[in-house]
Amino acid sequence: MTWKQQLANSVVTPEQLADRFGIDPEPLRVVAARYPLRITPHTLGLIEKPGDPIWLQCVADPRELLVDDLPEDALNEQSFAPVPAVVHRYPDRALLLVSGQCAGYCRFCTRKNRVGTAALMFSAAQIAAGLDYIAATPEIRDVILTGGDPLLLDDERLAEILARLQNIPHLEMVRIGSRVPVTLPQRITPQLCQMLPRFHPLYLNTHFNHPRELSAASAAACNLLADAGIPLGNQTVLLRGVNDDPETMIALCRGLLKMRVRPYYLHQLDQAKGTGHFRVPVARGLEILAAMRGRIAGLGIPQYVVDPPDGSGKQPLLPGTLLEAGDVVKRGTAAGPA
Repeated sequence: MTWKQQLANSVVTPEQLADRFGIDPEPLRVVAARYPLRITPHTLGLIEKPGDPIWLQCVADPRELLVDDLPEDALNEQSFAPVPAVVHRYPDRALLLVSGQCAGYCRFCTRKNRVGTAALMFSAAQIAAGLDYIAATPEIRDVILTGGDPLLLDDERLAEILARLQNIPHLEMVRIGSRVPVTLPQRITPQLCQMLPRFHPLYLNTHFNHPRELSAASAAACNLLADAGIPLGNQTVLLRGVNDDPETMIALCRGLLKMRVRPYYLHQLDQAKGTGHFRVPVARGLEILAAMRGRIAGLGIPQYVVDPPDGSGKQPLLPGTLLEAGDVVKRGTAAGPA
């Protein structure tokens, strides 16, 4: 199947899951009505049984609707949005949100209250206004394309946006944040990889969370990108029941290095509403990182970070780090923004 056929044949209702796995769809219906469901045939093929690490990441769960005091906007992005399609939290870099959809809707997503809904759909005029803002803000040196997933745009539309960014004199590089190498590797086509190098320096950060996601198709996709000269990094989220043990994390990072993807960040979960059941204590995260040392090359050990909602930047989590409720780093206890 082509990548567009994969999307068209995705699971989008609990009933489709019930047909395949013999589960009761009723508990999932109300969840899917609140937070969209989409699972590509590729991802579906990685699930071995209900409740496994792939299932937990992509299948709606009634725990998403538990009442909690977590915010809808975990990173307080709306406070840093000078125009609708831009988040400008750091002086020298900004996010440009160019797509409101993903190939698969991760149940732990920090933007889960908006992604896949009208709240994260930006018009061409709004994206143009975002590009105008970046062009008019000379302190911005680095732009990260995000959303949703930027690689759900057609090649032509993506090239238009990259060309506009390339013509902004003060920009030094562009990064793309995409999970399609994991959930929709068919999207990484030779045509895409012929187009992207026109816009160097260009980097791509993807998002593998479990060794079983390192499929042959995903490896082929990453090889195409690497052969095109696109430096690849990976940002993993620490997730309960998915990767919260050293053996899983070591296997993941070893596999990433074999695929020419550098483990970059291990994120402490952003505390967005509906994601609390995935939370892993920071102490456990530090234990995992300590257990990795000496068992894998330093190149394969990601930096463990938390991203506070105050816009101060990602803070490294190190042994002895003091934390407030909700795992927000206290000022002055870590090494500073990352």
